[in-house]
Amino acid sequence: MRFSPAGDPGTPDARSATRYLVWLAGRHPFIFGAGLALGVIWMLAQALVPAVLGRAVEAGLAQRDPDALVRWSLALLGLGLVQAVAGILRHRCAVHNWLGAAYRTVQVTVDATNRLGAALPRRVAAGEVVSIGTADIEHIGGAIDITARGVGSVVGIVTVAVILLSASQPLGLVVVVGVPLLMALVALLIRPLHRQQAAYRESTGRLTARAADIVSGLRVLRGVGGEPVLSERYRQRSQALRADGLRVARVESLLQAAQILLPGVFVVLVTWLGARFALRGQISAGELVSFYGYTAFLVSPLRNLTEAADKLTRGHVAARRVVRLLRLTPEFTDPATPVPVPAGPGELADVRSGLVLRPGRLTALATATPQDAVEIADRLGRYADGDVTLHGVPLRDVALATVRERILVADNDAQLFSGVLRTELDPHDRAAPGAVEAALAAASATDIVEALPGGLDGEVAERGREFSGGQRQRLRLARALVADPETLILVEPTSAVDAHTEARIAERLGPARHGRTTLVCTTSPLVLGHADHVVFVEDGKVVAEGRHEELLAGEPRYAATVSREEER
Repeated sequence: MRFSPAGDPGTPDARSATRYLVWLAGRHPFIFGAGLALGVIWMLAQALVPAVLGRAVEAGLAQRDPDALVRWSLALLGLGLVQAVAGILRHRCAVHNWLGAAYRTVQVTVDATNRLGAALPRRVAAGEVVSIGTADIEHIGGAIDITARGVGSVVGIVTVAVILLSASQPLGLVVVVGVPLLMALVALLIRPLHRQQAAYRESTGRLTARAADIVSGLRVLRGVGGEPVLSERYRQRSQALRADGLRVARVESLLQAAQILLPGVFVVLVTWLGARFALRGQISAGELVSFYGYTAFLVSPLRNLTEAADKLTRGHVAARRVVRLLRLTPEFTDPATPVPVPAGPGELADVRSGLVLRPGRLTALATATPQDAVEIADRLGRYADGDVTLHGVPLRDVALATVRERILVADNDAQLFSGVLRTELDPHDRAAPGAVEAALAAASATDIVEALPGGLDGEVAERGREFSGGQRQRLRLARALVADPETLILVEPTSAVDAHTEARIAERLGPARHGRTTLVCTTSPLVLGHADHVVFVEDGKVVAEGRHEELLAGEPRYAATVSREEER
């Protein structure tokens, strides 16, 4: 399911929150339409009960006609059965619509995050996506759910107004004038509620993002003594969110009170007028019973309408957040006419830096500035724009799926997910027999598996939090080796491990990638010494290349960079 700014019927329209809600309702037109129809039947059955009850009193009791009493009693029973059946089916459709809207929103959100890919963290805070999947889907589902009751309530109120106008124009006019007046009073609360809910939603997203940042960097914060500072900032944000929540609660409390007070006042007014008309002989006893029944009935649709106003407001605020995410476009898209790339290993070249990766070799990239290595890796993997060619074909002319299949960039920002370790290392279940074990050995990670209860079939917690930083890094390296891409680009794959472990990884990495193209961005002498070819970059340009020993002896700038690494 792709986002279409033109509003394709098969895709979510991200031009407005209202159109997004309409799109959700149209995803299941039969169930949604059935819910509206059943809501109308359910409410009409309730609206007609007072009329039938009044006829039973008038014809059966006042005129002492047993046959009429039986007929109208049976009619009342029939209305009750219709109301019960329609109510059950309406609720069934409402639940379906709620779940459909909520989880369809989850689907389009996940699809949007997948389309954004590596650009997601730079474009959207993690807390924003989490809030959509936790709080916003409930409000969006509620907005779709309430439509059946809302439409039924409008039809019910119109029906009662017509009946009252035909029986007593003054009472009918009270309904015709009073209901819009009540809704106007409710509308006065909707705008400030909308504004306060939007502010509260913004604060919730920011606080969730702050919490995610603190949790992910908790070890570092403790190491540098920054935990008290971040804790205090989080406390301040939390109190600000609390204040926003209180402002929302104030308006909501007024709206909830209005749902009880205004219909109650309306019922008292109509009942008082009906009683006066009955005392004057303007209406009969049966009509008085009917009028009281109408006023008692109107409490339900009026409350439904105020509830609909509340839920539609919440749903609109939540839908705006979803639409904001859907409006984001990926940094890179497929070219209009993708150019095929010859099969088999080929040279991967970055024109801007002058780096050329020859097939089948383990190349090490040493840079005077770490940021240069990250930028080159991003360009080679098509995560940043640049003049990069594979087999002489510009990557910007190649389909992104082809680039991702043939070139894998593995950096230290990659995450471990919860689940079985074997599935984590081989998510597509395509590895050859023994490939996972071989990759673990090459990454010097077999001890991690042996210590994990269940071994490869053991469970990994979210983000691999039971592992140390070095263990997570080795597992990420093993996962990249299991993928076995044509070209593998590793960014500082040994920065968090000790020297002995690093030496084992450096010694085993070449044989594990034999015949494949591999680039390792590092300044570690242990890794550089085992590379087939070393390239040194300064100020974003290749300034020297050769074997590690040759560069140490003939390139002072390279020697200085590597020496700083040794001193650390």
